[in-house]
Amino acid sequence: MINNLKEQDKQYIANTYNRFDLQLVSGKGSYVYDQNGKKYIDMGTGIGVTAFGFADNMWANAVKSQAETLQHTSNLYYTEPCVKLAKALCKKSGLKKVFFANSGAEANECAIKVARKYAADKKGEDCYTIVTLENSFHGRTITTLAATGQEHYHELFKPLTGGFVHTPANDIEALKNTVKQHKVAAIMFECVQGEGGVIPLTSDFVAAMAEEARQNDILLIVDEVQTGNGRTGEMYAYQNYGITPDIVTTAKGLGGGLPIGAAILGDKVEHTLGFGDHGSTYGANPVCCAAALTVVERLTNELLEEVKQKSQYIFDTLKNASGIEYVSGMGLMIGIKTVKPAAEVVKAAMQKGVLCLTAKDKVRLLPALNIPFDDLKQAIEIIKEVSAI
Repeated sequence: MINNLKEQDKQYIANTYNRFDLQLVSGKGSYVYDQNGKKYIDMGTGIGVTAFGFADNMWANAVKSQAETLQHTSNLYYTEPCVKLAKALCKKSGLKKVFFANSGAEANECAIKVARKYAADKKGEDCYTIVTLENSFHGRTITTLAATGQEHYHELFKPLTGGFVHTPANDIEALKNTVKQHKVAAIMFECVQGEGGVIPLTSDFVAAMAEEARQNDILLIVDEVQTGNGRTGEMYAYQNYGITPDIVTTAKGLGGGLPIGAAILGDKVEHTLGFGDHGSTYGANPVCCAAALTVVERLTNELLEEVKQKSQYIFDTLKNASGIEYVSGMGLMIGIKTVKPAAEVVKAAMQKGVLCLTAKDKVRLLPALNIPFDDLKQAIEIIKEVSAI
């Protein structure tokens, strides 16, 4: 079966993914099973998506109930799930309004459009530049690729959308110089650069970006596509830094396994978009919103404290372990720099029943927020074992 499936995959699926030699067929909680019944502890959650693990009962029941009631209507009509979810996101973030999309890239596209319209309305049409950081990642559309500060993502797809400049992360003077040299509409950044190697920004640099934005009436956009929804031990990663952005984008863990993204708009921009300025056929889909609501409602202070405790355990356990140079990240978004090549460590861990990811030259961990401590400890011990030299 697996060989036939692999052959059909190669025949019918666009050749854009370098898949592991593994077929997954079912899962429950933080366990997932292959076609032979072998059990794995999942430390990747579909790249930070299944926030409460596989086949979570509350999530699945909400999906089933909504799918049997009203699976789609378009945004021409009012529906309850999207209003409830928008209210919950506004309450959790302290911001004002939500635009629902289907992915992180689309949420970032919305944020870029809002920033450019706000700046054009207030400062003129020549104020459109978006400052992003080197080593950032904001999506794979032509525009979010342009926002991404990694040249190797750009190489095959030029010309990209104009109006983006990149400045080094954690370099305050370079940031100030960049802002001086351009008519800047917004500064856009990830608090932890995920695809860039799970690297948190420094508190001083985040504060400097916020201050530059305040002094120059520049919008502050925080990309929380991977870092949001409890992943870093707060609802959103920016809350670890004590700032208030103008726009927050999020996706991945928000839907718990269904595609949904959101651009959450603050005071300055809550009225920037008017009728017809933006839209999405599938945005605010009732089933996706019902699923997401089960995620957001469970991101309590108690759960977030548990995320922090699990994070501290990982850092403490792997610090100074054989074959591990250092550990980076925040909350349950962890990067492990190993002496052995990261891909080699991931393969060895898989053979012993633990599924991990990579980010640049690091092993990346994004376990379910509610992973049982016993399962987490077992997985970390295996990662220690296969990393050792």
